[in-house]
Amino acid sequence: MHRIFIVEDDAVIAEAIKRRIDAWGCETRCARNFENVLAEFAEFDPSLVLMDISLPFFNGYHWCAEIRKLSKVPILFISSACDNMNIVMAVNMGGDDFVAKPFDLDVLTAKVQALLRRAYDFTVPAKLLESGGAVLSMADATLSCAGKRAELTKNEFRILQLLLENKGRIVARDEIMTRLWESDSFVDDNTLTVNMARLRRKLELLGLRDFITTKKGIGYMVG
Repeated sequence: MHRIFIVEDDAVIAEAIKRRIDAWGCETRCARNFENVLAEFAEFDPSLVLMDISLPFFNGYHWCAEIRKLSKVPILFISSACDNMNIVMAVNMGGDDFVAKPFDLDVLTAKVQALLRRAYDFTVPAKLLESGGAVLSMADATLSCAGKRAELTKNEFRILQLLLENKGRIVARDEIMTRLWESDSFVDDNTLTVNMARLRRKLELLGLRDFITTKKGIGYMVG
């Protein structure tokens, strides 16, 4: 099932779009935290984004640029600011199409369907894992936070993936070592300690101090 993320601060318009797309069989979510749209985007991991230009705090161009740092997900702009300059700006910032307000819901739905067909008929969308504003991309093993980005080694990526997949739960050291063994690396307790220390240094460079909590004698936890 495709997931559609609606970034529109007019609640009436957002709900009308949601009802129509829900009826078509997609899962939809309307943005609520306009101060941090990126965190909601990463948590929902949508197949397509519907993005208004005029939004509280930061405009749609800003959020489009931020999303493009993490994902190639199709972005369809919807806005009454439909002069040529804004349409060109939307495309240059990474948008895939533009629908002018007021719009017919049938036209909007057709645009959404067309973008989904073009994007996903032959590809599988990359998965994102998010916690506390940090976003792990499964496609290229990178971690992003507040506009900064770090590349992870294979072991660092596997450790962080496992912790994020179990967010809020303590993951035992033995469980982490088992995951690392899957990469055909020799892993003992000391190897895990070294990899964890390197990962924490990268997290700190992204401003994520104390992102991973140590539960002495048990394991580690995120969130």
